[in-house]
Amino acid sequence: MKLSTKHLLGIKDLTKGDISLFLDTAVQFKEVLQRPVKKVPSLRDVTIVNLFYENSTRTRISFELAEKRLSADTINFTASGSSVSKGETLLDTVNNILSMKVDMVVMRHSATGAPHFLAQHIPAAIVNAGDGINEHPTQGLLDAFSIREKMGKLEGTKVAIIGDILHSRVAMSNMYLLTKMGAKVTVCGPPTLIPRHIEAAFGVTVNYNLEETLNWCDVANVLRIQLERQNQVLFSSLREYNLSYGISRKLLEGLKKDIVVMHPGPINRGVELDSDVADSGQSIILQQVENGVAVRMAVLYLLSNRNQ
Repeated sequence: MKLSTKHLLGIKDLTKGDISLFLDTAVQFKEVLQRPVKKVPSLRDVTIVNLFYENSTRTRISFELAEKRLSADTINFTASGSSVSKGETLLDTVNNILSMKVDMVVMRHSATGAPHFLAQHIPAAIVNAGDGINEHPTQGLLDAFSIREKMGKLEGTKVAIIGDILHSRVAMSNMYLLTKMGAKVTVCGPPTLIPRHIEAAFGVTVNYNLEETLNWCDVANVLRIQLERQNQVLFSSLREYNLSYGISRKLLEGLKKDIVVMHPGPINRGVELDSDVADSGQSIILQQVENGVAVRMAVLYLLSNRNQ
């Protein structure tokens, strides 16, 4: 089976078949990661540049590890230590890198649409590692992989996305993917952090009551409050947010059933999640991190066309 696209710019552009292929291939790579020797020669002689214009811990390390596990040659680029600080444009930066014969670019940028712009101007395959408040497709894929692994399926699974929906590229990718794959999705958070018309645009349900939402769902994907992206006051304080939308052990114990708790990280402990929830048996947060390497291995491998 072959992907319908040369790039991974967003979940919005993928077919249901593309998503299934990514997830099924990730199962095989997760098996590789359980072996004593965790390295395969699948991308030997492929050169990948990690082009990060924004800070990142999990995503960057996960991509670097995935590339090394596939035996690819890796170049790491950070804007702060480059000619970008001297005024070099994005296109000039990438063309200079491409002149060194790079095959693939993994890119994170604060500007929405930056990876799409690159894809129109350069021949290398582009992987979007997060662009502005648009999408974070590999996070969407690894979240779906983690849900499918835990619940056995995506279709019909009730998933609640809770928190700062307005500024979250993770929420965008999750909504696109989960609705395409037949899951039932509810978004929950303060009215000021949920976009208008989201129900019609994404085919999801909106509920402003946290306890009702948690009683409904099988899986709660909890998002971080992104204060760095908010240019106006959208709630009075983090303390107030925690009282209304923070998930505590007491709240979970009062539910009618056990639910699975997820978080894309970094966690603001004591704000959206209490520590005794994040570290509990219901949490699969660390499994998400582990699954991220397998999913990114699958993405890089399939986009390289080495599976032909």
